[in-house]
Amino acid sequence: MATNQFSLLRQWQMLRFIPRAPSKISVRDLCDKLRDADFPVTSRTVQRDLLELSAVFPLAVDDRTKPFGWSWQRDAPSFDLPGLTVPEALTLTLVEQHLRDQLPPIALDALQPHFHSAARILSLADGMKISTSWLHKVRTIAPLQPLQPPAIDEDCQRTIYLALMRDQQLKLHYKKRNAAEETVYESVHPLAIIQRGGLIYLVCIFAGHDDVKTLALHRVRHAHMTSESARRKPGFDLDQFIASGELGFRTGEPIILRATFTRTAGEHLYETPLSSDQILEVGEQGTLTLTATVAATRTLVFWLTGFGSGVVVHEPVQLRAEMKEIALRMATAYSQSP
Repeated sequence: MATNQFSLLRQWQMLRFIPRAPSKISVRDLCDKLRDADFPVTSRTVQRDLLELSAVFPLAVDDRTKPFGWSWQRDAPSFDLPGLTVPEALTLTLVEQHLRDQLPPIALDALQPHFHSAARILSLADGMKISTSWLHKVRTIAPLQPLQPPAIDEDCQRTIYLALMRDQQLKLHYKKRNAAEETVYESVHPLAIIQRGGLIYLVCIFAGHDDVKTLALHRVRHAHMTSESARRKPGFDLDQFIASGELGFRTGEPIILRATFTRTAGEHLYETPLSSDQILEVGEQGTLTLTATVAATRTLVFWLTGFGSGVVVHEPVQLRAEMKEIALRMATAYSQSP
């Protein structure tokens, strides 16, 4: 059954490639196009398919000169061929895997039938096909230790996304970390959604306040979209907000970081700079001294700590003191018996 269905997909795709007369396409060119679409076939198979299809569809062959050319008859009625090609199915599958949490509900609902069709088409394709095997050859991984994402209430997520898309206010029941009771936010004005690793945050402002806040979606226990229009924050720029280091738990104004890395620990900074104004100086022992303007965040401290003895912070002095204190506490902890 699967073989017959896959043959149907191939023939369906072939009909897409055939032009209307007076244009025409040869069997060899059809073979090439089908191979590019992940349907490797022989010329004999294409010729047999064309003969079968011409008995049903208004196809014509120009056999006056070689190579023979196939086309839709000039007066053939125009119609669209539904369905997805294998590359299109692959693309939609990747979109579903990686962009699902970034799509508004109306777009996600509209794409659901296409996602189902894509899954069905890929399930019919041979596992050795180029496009379908691509799903087993590509992965996206976090640069840090991967963590399991928290569970998010789908109804709450949908309500929040709808309110963001429609610029409507929200009433949220929110369970803060370690809190015994839920906090009820009567009037939340959504500004944006940010996905950071496995966590999704709602960027928003509260009624009567202008400072921008972030709420983790997995802590929302109940969400209700009101009929009131949401208030926008004048001059708010999502990219500037991210660059400010707010999601990295900002602890102050941007700082000029100066630190020395061992060659092994710091060599990646040549290819993935820490900032646009980064300067790397090579020392006599092959060490790399970094100077860069960065946001003062807890994430920066975690990142530096991850290098262990591979980095020594020189400036600013407050950060150097904090790193020293962390190192001393770690040394004390490891000096004790397990």
